[in-house]
Amino acid sequence: MTWKTLDDMDLDGKRVLLRVDINVPVEDGVVTDATRIERIAPTVQDILSRGARPVLLAHFGRPKGKVVPEMSLEMLVPALEAAFGTKVHFTPLDGADAVIAACGEGEVVLLENTRFEPGEERNDEDLARRYAALGDIYCNDAFSAAHRAHSSTAALAHLLPSCAGRLMQAELEALDAALGSPKRPVLAVVGGAKVSSKLELLGNLVEKVDMLVIGGGMANTFLAAQGLDVGKSLCEHEMADTAREILGKAAAAGCEILLPADVVVAREFRENAPSETVAADACPSDAMILDAGPESVEAVNAAIDRAETLIWNGPLGAFEIAPFDAATNAAAAHAAKATLNGGLVSVAGGGDTVAALNKAGAAEDFTYISTAGGAFLEWMEGKELPGVAALG
Repeated sequence: MTWKTLDDMDLDGKRVLLRVDINVPVEDGVVTDATRIERIAPTVQDILSRGARPVLLAHFGRPKGKVVPEMSLEMLVPALEAAFGTKVHFTPLDGADAVIAACGEGEVVLLENTRFEPGEERNDEDLARRYAALGDIYCNDAFSAAHRAHSSTAALAHLLPSCAGRLMQAELEALDAALGSPKRPVLAVVGGAKVSSKLELLGNLVEKVDMLVIGGGMANTFLAAQGLDVGKSLCEHEMADTAREILGKAAAAGCEILLPADVVVAREFRENAPSETVAADACPSDAMILDAGPESVEAVNAAIDRAETLIWNGPLGAFEIAPFDAATNAAAAHAAKATLNGGLVSVAGGGDTVAALNKAGAAEDFTYISTAGGAFLEWMEGKELPGVAALG
């Protein structure tokens, strides 16, 4: 699909309603990680530099349409001012028009938590009209909220000239390069604990990619579905039929599935627990599979070398504790190196994924790391995202 960007808009003298994601971690009223705020700064600076007035719309937490003082966005003002280098005026929705009108040139307005409004999560048009009255242009820079059809992400976009902000634009361009019109072959690495939570994802990917690596606890379910003993491993035995269906679907689509050929097993799940590497079909009945083995990593790395495009979601093992982070670390480092050498477009996303790639020291060398969580997963599942569709 096509969408407009800030480049398509005449901003001079305009009020720009800018939907952002500043749902950042806070302790005792102080922001402890300002990454999400820093990532919207380029969009805010761009709007300011073109003579427009940014009016920020954002949610925080899950107040469920009620005013919850500890979820007020007012506490984020110091962090926003530090990131933007300018004055940020905070205001509730009631009376916001006067605050916006009084806002000085080069300054920013922040509206109170959108989820304090009962109509926000219902995608209420009356609420969207109240927002629309405060601006001339709508700009969505919150891809991470794009899978929600809320008043500030969907209904509002239909009431004003609308476009994507710089962060949203970067995300959409990266995702299109990964699955929309990718360079082939395309490799997907999907890990994590449960097949049941990634059924739609796997079902969509086997028809879109050329190679699919299945790792983590999910791989155990596939191994068990093929008749292998996985001992005391995390495994959804009740998903065996589904796993076999996915394998059949992949075969029909010409998608090569890579499951672990060897595995790292241990008798207990703890840091530096005694472990051994065995063939995938030789897991002792009293042991747990906690990582992919070196032969499996070699196969993943070989697939990375063949690929032109890589999509990564989820770790290959219990990456939180050594030595069961080895497979994830090694494959991530290999993907980072292939990206640096210019032969690979690599896109990754999802909470555990970002943590695992950061731990491996590989994240900064990937082409694009999505921090969007649920929206990234729904996009990988092939679903239409309301917040993106509304910009079309």
